[in-house]
Amino acid sequence: MGKGDKKSAKGKISIGSYGKSRPHKPRNKEASKPVNEYSKPSA
Repeated sequence: MGKGDKKSAKGKISIGSYGKSRPHKPRNKEASKPVNEYSKPSA
């Protein structure tokens, strides 16, 4: 479990890949949510 291990986070950093153990930085959740304008009817 080190730099040569493709499944560990250290190995992914050395190889330069991403996956389950080294995910990309999560984006802002509110910005990525789809806005549904028709869910609440305006009275």
